[in-house]
Amino acid sequence: MILGSILNPVNSSMLAVALIPIGRAFGAAPSQTAWLVSGLYLATAVGQPVIGRLVDAFGPRPLYLLGTALVGVAGLLGVWAPTLGVLVVSRVLLGFGTSAAYPASMSLLRSEADRTGMTSPSGILAALSISNQVISVVGPTLGGLLIAAGGWHLIFAINVPLSAACLVLGATRLPRRGRVTDAQRIDVVGMLLFATMLTAFLLFLMNPGIGQLYLVAAALAAAGVFAGRELRTPQPFIDLRVLSGNAPLLATYGRQVLAYTTSYAFLYGFTQWLEEGRSLSASGAGVALLPMSAMAIVVTAVTGRNAQVRAKLVVGSMVQVAGSAGLLLLGSGTAIWTIVLVAAVIGIPQGLIGLANQNALYAQADPERMGSSAGLLRTFMYLGALLASAANAAFYRGGATTGGLHELAGLLVAVAVLLLVVTTLDRSLSRVGR
Repeated sequence: MILGSILNPVNSSMLAVALIPIGRAFGAAPSQTAWLVSGLYLATAVGQPVIGRLVDAFGPRPLYLLGTALVGVAGLLGVWAPTLGVLVVSRVLLGFGTSAAYPASMSLLRSEADRTGMTSPSGILAALSISNQVISVVGPTLGGLLIAAGGWHLIFAINVPLSAACLVLGATRLPRRGRVTDAQRIDVVGMLLFATMLTAFLLFLMNPGIGQLYLVAAALAAAGVFAGRELRTPQPFIDLRVLSGNAPLLATYGRQVLAYTTSYAFLYGFTQWLEEGRSLSASGAGVALLPMSAMAIVVTAVTGRNAQVRAKLVVGSMVQVAGSAGLLLLGSGTAIWTIVLVAAVIGIPQGLIGLANQNALYAQADPERMGSSAGLLRTFMYLGALLASAANAAFYRGGATTGGLHELAGLLVAVAVLLLVVTTLDRSLSRVGR
């Protein structure tokens, strides 16, 4: 479960230090290489809830095996990609392939908790959170080491042995039947409408402008048809009646968007600035981010077994405000120790917020739809990542300059403050984990 669930964050984060080398290799500007980030997140945002619903219907094992096999195929395609366009296709396939393991894991945990009577397996949820949140911050360092060892191709090649290990372990260790509902009543039309709605909206976010407003119109039209169908069909893809009545879960999804807009904008924006604005190598930038990784590991390990979430979210939000403001202090001549300090501060919310939102979802979601609910949590996470990617592209149009970093920091401070306000006002959080 853990090995499969890290495939997405490791592929998301390793690319942070590879964007500049890939851009140089293909003669592409940062606005073009941003599609390598956006392509994976678009596929993941669409794929997570869809595959999560299939997990609810058919059980976690077959979806886990199909998804992790696709990861290996995508890795090989990336290694041999002759153009940037093919490399983007590889990232899209990675997005779909890595969408299976997390909802499969959450579904397995829910069914095992029902079997054993353990209402909140906080230790196992902490292990999943550690593996996902920490890998996302270890990824840039790993990516930098792989690039130093053999070039950017290695960040795609590493998916082949990871995929093989998942297939072997999945085939031998995962139960053949998990939580299975009426698989004959899958709402395929609802899934297609959802995918159309989300794809149109996310494509607009990747390149916002007056000329792209037709995408917003298409997203709104698809949303209207989708809502009408889901309210009428007896077995909807997303039960809007239940979801609309579950305000705490909706608040958790909202926090996820805000938290990861800041988190991913920092991960990609700060890393690109280290390489261009501060003139570090890819491996040097990865090493400079090691304190962020270490801090996230320590924070998650210390707080992981505590199932209560409100304090984690409040403290994480406050530190995210401080870390974002810290970017305003950086310049081309900033000492390395200052850069290391800012990275370490950002590691604290990395270790707190993702874990807390995951525990909140486990307590708030309908057990019969745990796979699709977990998939939606990832969808909102990658919606934040796409917003971050759009912000990076907007502020770095002329390159990853110090001026662009400071403009980005201003936006991140505003988003982090909004997260703090939303978290403080949510009284339902005090009941989670008690």
